[in-house]
Amino acid sequence: MTTQVLKARRGIVTEEMEVVAEMEGKTPEYVRERVANGRIVIPRNNIKREFRYCGIGEGMSVKVNALFGTSTDREDMEMEARKLQIAQEDGCDSFMDLSTGRDIDGMRAQSLKLAKVAMGSTVIYQAGVDAIEKYGSVVEMKVEDIFDTIEKQAAVGLDFMAVHCALNREVLRIMQSTGRVTQVVSRGGSFLTGWMLHNDKENPLFEHYDRVLEILKAHDVTLSLGDAIRPGCGYDSLDPAQVQGMVIQGELTRKAQEAGVQVMVEGPGHVPLHHVDATMRLQKALCNDAPYYILGTLATDVAPGYDHITGAIGGAYAGACGADFLCYLTPAEHLGLPLEEDVRIGVRATKIAAQIADVARGSRPAW
Repeated sequence: MTTQVLKARRGIVTEEMEVVAEMEGKTPEYVRERVANGRIVIPRNNIKREFRYCGIGEGMSVKVNALFGTSTDREDMEMEARKLQIAQEDGCDSFMDLSTGRDIDGMRAQSLKLAKVAMGSTVIYQAGVDAIEKYGSVVEMKVEDIFDTIEKQAAVGLDFMAVHCALNREVLRIMQSTGRVTQVVSRGGSFLTGWMLHNDKENPLFEHYDRVLEILKAHDVTLSLGDAIRPGCGYDSLDPAQVQGMVIQGELTRKAQEAGVQVMVEGPGHVPLHHVDATMRLQKALCNDAPYYILGTLATDVAPGYDHITGAIGGAYAGACGADFLCYLTPAEHLGLPLEEDVRIGVRATKIAAQIADVARGSRPAW
């Protein structure tokens, strides 16, 4: 069992590292050294399919991720295929299939077939949807169901996975005792919060974290440490629950790096501009300078329908302050599921934010 991290630590420069080095104007040794110490990740499952690799992290250009997927309200797989084509044409560096419709496996197979960039998922979505179908409720989900889903998605070739391991009972206790305006806004986080409270048990992804790492390591899947407790409004930014979640992410990041698993850290969310720099610096310091993957950030709460703009403003500043990977926001954020034109606008706005950040970071190619 080997991974790009373990190869890098043995002094081996992989094909992926060579490609990324050429794309980024770096030496292969520069990339190898930072893959070895966890400051760069190159998402790629060890099932070899051809696509455009991307390096995420220190010294790399800021990357852009797009989101797709069916839901119970709209299960149009042909539309999702068109969205993926549009996002790739407009320059996304990766995408996540977040399907919650009836045929999640079929949707994933379609996405993998069409993917020309790295592909990810949020595994608890499928585990939760399957639990509703089997048992009638997410809170009746079995621990083995969660791990079977991780194994299944890794085995078919996903390159990275958002796994909500950093949510635990202590974080929930702090949130309940200090209070929040928007509580838990992460869908994966809400699935697990409901499960933990209903069953009066610890989050199995936190409790059995070594098992998560074992599965991902076997397939060389990059772990994206899901941010289950991200702020859903500016008022909740940097509150005690979020900070405690960041501390736990730091501990789990170090364990993943020690185990030889590529890992990046997910972050907020709704963050007013005067909190952005502190948030980026704190997360990097806590997480051993692992690549930082953020939603937005959203610089204001008051512009539904225009979150591609608020997200680009916050994302550009966050990237300048250290964020490495921007998840796009479309005009449909907070309102509904995006259509094709929403996807195009979202990718383009976020690409602009990434380029602005690259210039601020002193990137010669960006200049």
